Amino acid sequence: MPILGLAPTNTDAKPAHFDIERVIRPNILALHPYRCARDDYQSGILLDANENALGHSIPPSSALPSSVPEVDATLHLDLHRYPDPSHDNIKSRLASLSSLPDAKHVFLGVGSDEVIDLLMRVCVTPGGKEKILITPPTYGMYEVTAQVNDVGVVKVPLELSGDSGEGGENGRFSARVDEIKRNVDADPSIKLIFLCSPGNPTGTLIPLSTIRAILDYENFKGIVLVDEAYIDFAAPGTSATGLIAEYANLCVLQTLSKSYGLAGVRLGAALAQPPLIQILTNTKAPYNISTPTAHLASAALAPPAIALMQSNTRILIASRTALTRSLASSPFPELGIGKPIGSPDANFLVVPILNKDSRKPDNERAHVVYRTLAETMGVVMRFRGKEPGCEGCLRITIGTEQEMEKMLEKFKEVLGRY
Repeated sequence: MPILGLAPTNTDAKPAHFDIERVIRPNILALHPYRCARDDYQSGILLDANENALGHSIPPSSALPSSVPEVDATLHLDLHRYPDPSHDNIKSRLASLSSLPDAKHVFLGVGSDEVIDLLMRVCVTPGGKEKILITPPTYGMYEVTAQVNDVGVVKVPLELSGDSGEGGENGRFSARVDEIKRNVDADPSIKLIFLCSPGNPTGTLIPLSTIRAILDYENFKGIVLVDEAYIDFAAPGTSATGLIAEYANLCVLQTLSKSYGLAGVRLGAALAQPPLIQILTNTKAPYNISTPTAHLASAALAPPAIALMQSNTRILIASRTALTRSLASSPFPELGIGKPIGSPDANFLVVPILNKDSRKPDNERAHVVYRTLAETMGVVMRFRGKEPGCEGCLRITIGTEQEMEKMLEKFKEVLGRY
């Protein structure tokens, strides 16, 4: 069945064992998407979409009961009109930044979370018989979204090597390719494999050779999703976007929330070959990306903003290195801070809190430290001790230089107390 909206091509998809029409649910392939007014015309005397022709009803900030000058920056936009349903200018810029040919390789979502949900809905039939595969410890929304969509979950935990306790090497996480293949062989109903790279909460980058090995595995007929929310904090040349031209069974997720500093804007992207992008486009809500979001995203993707993003990223990476060095220096090891687990490829560190007597990771002590810092000292970290391989761990996002100085001061105080 041809994919609606996609021009036929004589080019054979790679790898040869992958057929997207066997992965996508038949009802999705047969779907005729809702056609909205802005799909046809975006300018002129617009009397086609039942919009309010008099304009939006927000007065200038000076006329509001509480002055909000920030609101004026968006009031000049056509807020009374439905937004562009495609935003090809943003897609083209994202494609260019990832060395992809054109906008047909990019889908935009309300954060990566919308893309995760949509991919699950188009590929995996509800009811629990069809499944996804995840590699914990990993981003929790994969499993939450699977439960919402009544989809089965197969778990292949990452392999943790080394020792994050006192005196040991850093605990390192790696994807167990052989175990992933074994589960695929045992359960052909697995439709999607989620790989978070760099991982959350592990911070670990998955090597491209590992991703290739899974993409090339002939017994897996589904799609591999590589979630690269933190990729800009890793070494250059490590993104899986460079594999998209070779693999029709690959989808890379990225976001403006992390390195771009636009978590409040909620814009994520799927990067893949056009057939999968077209299916997502056919299935999405008509106007999923708002005009203010698109306006800010366009500004963030302009060359001067990209340069600032890259500069800020370098600062955060340097701060990550400085924090690693500080936590390895006296008095923190003596106070029970173990060596960070995972790898330093994201904008955070994950450190184990050790028991004062056994010098082993201690969930109870870690939780007390976490709660005390947040509730009495205004320093908020993330307790991750219940994740596989993360016993006793706190996740520390890299903040400003001043925030890191205050955090270390308060951290030392609380660790000395408990």
